[in-house]
Amino acid sequence: MKKYSFKILIGTLVTLFTLTSCLNDLDTVPQDKDIILADELFNDPATYKQVLAKIYAGLAISGQQGPAGLPDITGIDEGFSQYLRQYWLAQQVTTDEAVIGWADGSLPDYHEHDWNASNEFVTALYNRIIYQITSCNAFLRETTDGKLSARGVDGQLLENIQVYKSEVRFLRALSYYHAIDLFGNFPFVTENDEVGFFFPEQIDRADLFNFIESELLAIEGTLLAPRANEYARADQAAAWTLLAKLYLNAEVYTGTGRYSDCVTYSEKVINSGYSLETTYDNLFLADNHTSNGVIFPIAFDGLRTQSFGGTTFLIHAAVGGDMDPAEFGINGGWGGNRTTSALVNTFNSGIDLMASNNKIGDATSWGIVGSATPNSWNGPDVVLHQTNTTDVLQAFVSLVDGEIKFRKDNAWNGTDFGDDGSNIAVSAGLYKVTVNVNTQEFKLEKDPRALFYTEGQELEIESISTFTDGYAITKFKNVDQNGNPGSDSTGDFTDTDFPLFRLADVYLMYAEANLRGGGGSEANAISYINELRDRADNFGTVTSINLDFILNERARELYWEGHRRTDLIRFGQFTDGNYVWPWKGGVKEGVSTPAYLNLFPIPATDLNANPNLTQNTGY
Repeated sequence: MKKYSFKILIGTLVTLFTLTSCLNDLDTVPQDKDIILADELFNDPATYKQVLAKIYAGLAISGQQGPAGLPDITGIDEGFSQYLRQYWLAQQVTTDEAVIGWADGSLPDYHEHDWNASNEFVTALYNRIIYQITSCNAFLRETTDGKLSARGVDGQLLENIQVYKSEVRFLRALSYYHAIDLFGNFPFVTENDEVGFFFPEQIDRADLFNFIESELLAIEGTLLAPRANEYARADQAAAWTLLAKLYLNAEVYTGTGRYSDCVTYSEKVINSGYSLETTYDNLFLADNHTSNGVIFPIAFDGLRTQSFGGTTFLIHAAVGGDMDPAEFGINGGWGGNRTTSALVNTFNSGIDLMASNNKIGDATSWGIVGSATPNSWNGPDVVLHQTNTTDVLQAFVSLVDGEIKFRKDNAWNGTDFGDDGSNIAVSAGLYKVTVNVNTQEFKLEKDPRALFYTEGQELEIESISTFTDGYAITKFKNVDQNGNPGSDSTGDFTDTDFPLFRLADVYLMYAEANLRGGGGSEANAISYINELRDRADNFGTVTSINLDFILNERARELYWEGHRRTDLIRFGQFTDGNYVWPWKGGVKEGVSTPAYLNLFPIPATDLNANPNLTQNTGY
């Protein structure tokens, strides 16, 4: 399916999608001739799919005209207000995977773990979730069987609308999933609530879990089969993936583990026809809509979904320093987002060295020697293994800062060589070393998923506001696999879709749920991990796994994709405890922070407006 076959309605449906916890929607007479009333809109059968497109677009755009000028929500600069941008900030900048160099308003609170109920970014995230839920409720309220019958909707259109309704219920479940994860107890409204002014009740976190589960199970059989829907629309595999995520985190949300259910629904996805992307980088390029490994994306188009959020933000904000914006398909970098040494260091381990080297082939008499190797210059050397090519040898080796050379028979017998006669300087890390002992050409590679820009960048962060402190991330780019830039010739807005759900995540969920006692097969879990590593340019093998490995492997595979805060909370490492990272708690070395921060606060604006809301503990 072509990427842009599902068009987005950019009309102003303000009366359809009203935002406030004191709901008062669908009862305002518009003064602007461009604003469409709900009953008028739904009297036209041609609009149903357009409105569905607008609801999907609620994850991608920030307002009614793009990129600015008529925002969906107020109280914050429209560029900051976009759904994915706010979700990403909350999920990533609060963790060891990202820092952002800007000091706009209360944005530094995320690094410092000192946000409160007045934080405008927390408020914008909360409001954006409510806006999306309200949009879904409005669609469902206007498409009841009775209203459709009264409008004379029947035949194929009626069948199509039933599918649309299931997709809208999925989108609402997705936003309620974000709500349960980020805020816990949340104001709860469905299409069955009255239209007009009222104060929504706050639903208990466990009850919200039950609602999300029941919704996803209810639509499981009415969504289109996996990969049968138009691109960027939800299918059964999207619902199964969301169920797997819900079950994986059930112990956090309800106090009761549901790991066997996570295994069950992960298996459904794994067997549904999606496949791993063979080249990791391709998942994050402007033509990533061609990847079979993406289950549910948030779709972006440089001409049709213009906003200063989404992947426009992710790509522009990650470019600065000595980086060339043209290589990223953009007209300039914003010099904001980098990562911490904690993420970089996860790539320095994670494989079984012996098994990985034996998988290459037989041991040879050649080896790697030097101050960077485990046995330094005296040996015995790290053994190189025979590949399928006679003179080409390889080995996986963990090195420290220092130097290396290659030699034969653990001896200085004239066979040794390095870099044009000199020793080879290396930095600490896990490497796959490839060397041709005939031509003396060699290559030192790290995990190809470690997409770091290091030139002119310092590993450690002395100052968050200085872009060259901290490695930059080159993961997302607005160029296709051939290096061509996206459709917006100005270089402002991007075509790169955001892979909200993808198969590799499901592999890792299956493995984790298996380790947590959810059943399934440990052998399959290990096999799925090795598939990820085989896909990652055959970068090593694992023969056993544990939960610490899974947490680190999720970082290596999924960094900057909006998972890390949820993962750290599930593993008990986001707050409290001993795990710290650079600038956690606003301290360069990092400090432990209180456990109540595992939930964000209900914004003060909503708490003051709605007497039915109770603030989360600690705020």
